[in-house]
Amino acid sequence: MGRWEPGARERLVVAAVDLFTEQGYDATTVVQIAERAGVTKSTFFRHFPDKRELLVAGQETLSLLLTEGITEAPADATPLEAVAAGLERASTAMGTFNREFAPRLRAAIATSTELQQRDALKTVSLASAMTTALTARGVPDPTAALASELGVLAFKRAYAEWADGDRDGDDNFAQYALAALDELRAASASLE
Repeated sequence: MGRWEPGARERLVVAAVDLFTEQGYDATTVVQIAERAGVTKSTFFRHFPDKRELLVAGQETLSLLLTEGITEAPADATPLEAVAAGLERASTAMGTFNREFAPRLRAAIATSTELQQRDALKTVSLASAMTTALTARGVPDPTAALASELGVLAFKRAYAEWADGDRDGDDNFAQYALAALDELRAASASLE
């Protein structure tokens, strides 16, 4: 594949995850990732500042979609209803590629403490973005933070179940995310 062909960013992510799984994160170089993806080293650096950032390639888009959904939720929506709207909006970015790629991504993350830490930072960043969107709606900070954490937990649970689910079905990510949020809402009610 020529370096000018479309999809270089996605090919880089797939190549990196495969190499991380095959030989470990530390043993994988940027040059190897670029070669596997069929691009040059300079093309790699046009898309990513370093190999760590490959793991969070879609984080900005995901944060934006979550916050847009929260922001655009009806004015009378509860904090968790606004989070549900954010999860629904974010589900538009979760397609077949994400579902099929998820097990490989999990395997790569499991190989490296650094990747596990980067994944944890991604979670914190998503929660922070949702908290900011909720507080902008007038939700008190502690409530916004709690609703955001439940939203992130719902997203993570849904992603794992969706990725491992029946690929022949016509179910989409939103179904899983909203079901996970409902389960967490019920679980939190039982804490009192």
